[in-house]
Amino acid sequence: MLTAIKNKLIYLCLLALLFLSCKSNYISKNLDNSFYNNQFTGLLVYNPKTKDTVFKYNADKYFTPASNTKIFTLYTALQVLPAQIPAFKYGVENDTITIQGVGNPTFLHPFFNDSTALKMAKHYKNVNLVLNNLEDDKFGPGWAWEDYDTYFSPEKSSFPMYGNVVTISNQDSLQSIPNVLKDEIHLSESNKRRQFNDNTFYYNPKRRDTIEVPMVIDTTLIKQLWDDILPNKVSISKPTDKTLTHTAYSVPSDSLYKRMMLVSDNFLAEQMLILASSTLSDTLSSKRIRDSILNNQLKDLKQKPRWVDGSGLSRYNLFTPTSFVEVLTKLHNQIPQERLFNLFPVGGNSGTLKNYYSGGEKPYIYAKSGTLGNNYSLSGYLITKSGRTLIFSFMNNHYRKSTTDVKKRMQLIFEWLRDNY
Repeated sequence: MLTAIKNKLIYLCLLALLFLSCKSNYISKNLDNSFYNNQFTGLLVYNPKTKDTVFKYNADKYFTPASNTKIFTLYTALQVLPAQIPAFKYGVENDTITIQGVGNPTFLHPFFNDSTALKMAKHYKNVNLVLNNLEDDKFGPGWAWEDYDTYFSPEKSSFPMYGNVVTISNQDSLQSIPNVLKDEIHLSESNKRRQFNDNTFYYNPKRRDTIEVPMVIDTTLIKQLWDDILPNKVSISKPTDKTLTHTAYSVPSDSLYKRMMLVSDNFLAEQMLILASSTLSDTLSSKRIRDSILNNQLKDLKQKPRWVDGSGLSRYNLFTPTSFVEVLTKLHNQIPQERLFNLFPVGGNSGTLKNYYSGGEKPYIYAKSGTLGNNYSLSGYLITKSGRTLIFSFMNNHYRKSTTDVKKRMQLIFEWLRDNY
């Protein structure tokens, strides 16, 4: 009797191995196609419940991740930030409030429109704004200099306002947010939207859409912006040794995380790392928080990444598919699935995946994409028809074909996993 049961178990195990082998052969056959001959591709698919590797191909090799980097940024924020985003630190003395930035990106932001600092400052005769407590440069290492006037490349700062962009529209008349910069906007058919290092903006009069153009952030501009909303109250000073013991709070943290992930917002990602660094020191440094996370919460990664920014704009970033799967697994273990999946773009449904990887009536892909010229990656969670959750990272570098064709090839593999695992 025991022998029969043992033989049956062996038989079932062999069937399972054969089944897995057939699936692996299908994926291998797809990746062996000549389509992939002149590019670099890596794929890791992992079952967190059984802790089995479903498929592995170049998974321990380093790739340029583009916005897949935001997965590490999300992980960092979830590790150290509270349920509501810290808005700023402050102290009060008589009729003066001193406010110091912590990197919060939501203040008067076009999407969040948080006004916590303005509401509080209105109650005081004098407002002392402490700046220059950020060690980061305005731009990240390896960012393309020619992107200085594009919406996806705003400058980093310790106390952002309006998302560090001017929003320009032209319906019945030319409009700008903030309004104080309206006189600096010139109608022009120039291909550039701003002077290289000056807050002089250009808007094509033939346009009827809304554009966002990064501002040049300096103390002169910040004073101008504050004087516009709170006239004759605000002075600017450098950091002192005096500790500000109070913290004001802004929007719910998940609303920031979700916006960053869904639209792949580079500015929010960069500021989230700066914001996270405020939990370590009053002197803000995205490098300091990256090093802290890698040396502590992520010290067990099999391949340590080269991680240089929060957004993935830099081609200096180097990550492996294995590293992404490891971090996604940590998130899956630590965060309730409903909350976690709500933060990711959904295939065929929302964010950067709205037009791709549709599951029909029921979504099956919850993942973050990453796109740079000739590079496309996708890392996240795949729900199979049998109800299993798989964690994957599919990375493609240095192709010369269209990104649409790359996505179509990836979708074949995703759909096979969904239907057959």
